[in-house]
Amino acid sequence: MNRFGMLIGLGMLITISCSKKTITPSDNTPTTSDTLVVRGADLSFLPEIEQAGTAFYDKNGKKKDALTILKENGCNTVRIRLWHTPSNFHSSLPEVIVFAKRIKAAGLKVWLDFHYSDTWADPGAQSTPAAWQSLNFITLQDSVYNYTARVMSIIQPEYVQIGNEINGGFLWDSGRINNSTKFISLLKKGCAAARNSSPSAKIIIHYAGLNNASSFYDLLRNNSVDYDIIGLSYYPIFHGLSLSNVKTTIDGLTNANNKSILIAETAYPFTLGYNDFTNNIVGLPTQLVSGYPASADGQKNFLLALKKIIQDNSKGLGFCYLGTEWVSFKGTTATDGSSYENQALFDFTNKALPAMEVFNK
Repeated sequence: MNRFGMLIGLGMLITISCSKKTITPSDNTPTTSDTLVVRGADLSFLPEIEQAGTAFYDKNGKKKDALTILKENGCNTVRIRLWHTPSNFHSSLPEVIVFAKRIKAAGLKVWLDFHYSDTWADPGAQSTPAAWQSLNFITLQDSVYNYTARVMSIIQPEYVQIGNEINGGFLWDSGRINNSTKFISLLKKGCAAARNSSPSAKIIIHYAGLNNASSFYDLLRNNSVDYDIIGLSYYPIFHGLSLSNVKTTIDGLTNANNKSILIAETAYPFTLGYNDFTNNIVGLPTQLVSGYPASADGQKNFLLALKKIIQDNSKGLGFCYLGTEWVSFKGTTATDGSSYENQALFDFTNKALPAMEVFNK
């Protein structure tokens, strides 16, 4: 998704037994269980938000570290975006390395999201990093492999995305999906680097939305791309207001591809109000799913319904919430603050909302 004015296109402490969903590189078909393997939150903004002096509070109003609050509510995985050479320190490799260590020290698993860009990558933007823009295609493939391998060897995440919402490919123009040969070659380089550098990490290929998802994953299957997990974004405002369509799409994808699946990004508002002067992505009743108002309970019930869809699929692994921590950290009059504060899992006083409980097993 695009973010801000660009429109947003955002270890696990469980004991695994035979009754719980598991995946391995050779067998990625989980067993049926009410327990989701991945109960994740994208917290990519957290270092920047904390740097601004923002405090977070649990449901009882007690000030705590955001990671502690999430873990206490059942979250077991944290997703972090990685930009190649961003304009500032945020989402850079040095910041991600430090943050990943902190996440692991908190007993949570790391889900690393390679954007393969210096900024946001999503269906409408997949700009090649400036450092790679003059490379010929052979050298670009080598750069993808070497960069991915180096980062993986440092961070050793439990989950890794090779590209972010790559509906139209990535590393444009070389890796546009309409040039499928080059797209597949670059994708395979990233996957091979991840597999070789961190064999235990599960590889996610991330597609935004429901439309044409089957054709996208057909292309990967027909070209023998080596990955473990199908990752879908689902935002009602962008991908339709029908949860039944989500279920149909998920069921169809798992049946066709024999792959585990998760919702890699989702979010829903607890209010249509705002807490700064930055335009919010969601702000109208017509953007809501019927039966799920923009309220604390509506947000929670929407996530519970989405969670059940995943649980009901034998290959459903879990979900990841984007913008969990994206509160109005620049102040209530900021025009460059959060376009997402009404979809965070913290209210306008930075207190944990009831939807946080959806992370529970």
